[in-house]
Amino acid sequence: MSGFFSAIAEAVSAILGFIDPLCGPAGVFRWFAEGTLLACGDAGWGDEIAIGFLVTASLAVATLPLGLLIGFFIALAKQSPERSLRLAADIYTTIFRGLPELLTLFIVYYGLQILVQNLLSALGYEQAIEINAFVAGMIALGVVFSAYCSEVLLSAFRAIPHGQYEAGYALGLHHGRTMGLIIVPQLVRIALPGLGNLWMALLKDTALVSVIGLSDILRQTGIAARVTKEAFLFYGIACGLFLVLSFLSSIVFSMIEARVQRSEARR
Repeated sequence: MSGFFSAIAEAVSAILGFIDPLCGPAGVFRWFAEGTLLACGDAGWGDEIAIGFLVTASLAVATLPLGLLIGFFIALAKQSPERSLRLAADIYTTIFRGLPELLTLFIVYYGLQILVQNLLSALGYEQAIEINAFVAGMIALGVVFSAYCSEVLLSAFRAIPHGQYEAGYALGLHHGRTMGLIIVPQLVRIALPGLGNLWMALLKDTALVSVIGLSDILRQTGIAARVTKEAFLFYGIACGLFLVLSFLSSIVFSMIEARVQRSEARR
């Protein structure tokens, strides 16, 4: 079984290496930075920065569905007729919008290890446990994202006329199908601009995971800057890479918005 997972890991690494936009076969550093500090291979820091770029992008992409899912259910809870659910949702969003993101990251990274260790100790397992930094970062950024996301989705829910729900029920649709066929498509259209802004904030927040040892863009360029004493160069590269991710994200969201608007126009 371990051989199977090793083969999967090697295959994933090979695919990522091939599509790597910095040090892959058609990578920017490989073609334009040979003989410089940004060269790929042993001659420069290109490979390390490329790994950081992929880690940052992967962390943001992995966090997004987690944050959206939690945020959606928190938004539903805020509209629930059950007072206890509304109170719990309000407490959740107040806590994670009020705490600094870095503090939330520390609490999740160190607190989750303590919690898991205590649970395992109660089951008689005494070996030390260390939580993966990527998983901790995904959870911490996910809960912060979900707190803000729930407010965006809540505003979108309130912008949908109640008659839309009644129309679904009048057609004989139960609540789940009414949500899926009538409410959610409108919800996406209304909430999309706000969610796009939250995604941009999430991209920037991924830089925080460097403090718990995850090899993201900021950590890799920081190490290179300390070793080479070329801080301006490497931190400038970090700025450029974050701007590239933001630019590509803007294009993707613009395409999604245009597609949604075309779908609405055809109805």
